[in-house]
Amino acid sequence: MDFLESKCSFKNFTEELIKSSNSFECDNSDLNDFFQNDCLNYSKDLLGKSYCFTLDDDDTNIVCAFTISNDSIKVNTLPNNRKRHINKSIPRQKQFKSYPAVLIGRLGVNKNFGRQGIGTELMDFIKSWFIDKDNKTGCRFIVVDSYNTKEALNYYLKNNFHFLFSTELQEKEHMGLTISNELKTRLMFFDLINLGIEN
Repeated sequence: MDFLESKCSFKNFTEELIKSSNSFECDNSDLNDFFQNDCLNYSKDLLGKSYCFTLDDDDTNIVCAFTISNDSIKVNTLPNNRKRHINKSIPRQKQFKSYPAVLIGRLGVNKNFGRQGIGTELMDFIKSWFIDKDNKTGCRFIVVDSYNTKEALNYYLKNNFHFLFSTELQEKEHMGLTISNELKTRLMFFDLINLGIEN
């Protein structure tokens, strides 16, 4: 986490920050629209909380941003193979109907800072945030509903996420979609226990 740690400051994504900053633009119009028009309403409605890193040399530049909210992985909705894979590292798994998770609802890197590894630094920051000994809640997994594009899926796979459903067909069945329906997103997860947690 060299660039974000040494050259940026971590901040809440607030109305004041938006007003005092240059427009935050990624290479994705949906993300741009969310961070410019919707993220404050998500926060007011308690649906998600947005954060960002700004450049220390010019704090009007938002380098990257993300939105998180509470979530869970529901055990009874998983295919048997995935259920066995997740359950094998959970103690007393028969007591759980769902596992605590945090959802990355949105995540983007300013297009002026692309191709510098900042997306991976940001993901490392998010992961470390939820295994910190001062974390206020139990959180075993990070989940994301990734855009079903090669670039987005490769980003999460590179950061050691796995598909919650092994195939698009399984995921369509879970969502009640027909085979001919386009799957615009893919559910993915990361098991935080893999990082080792210090108490």
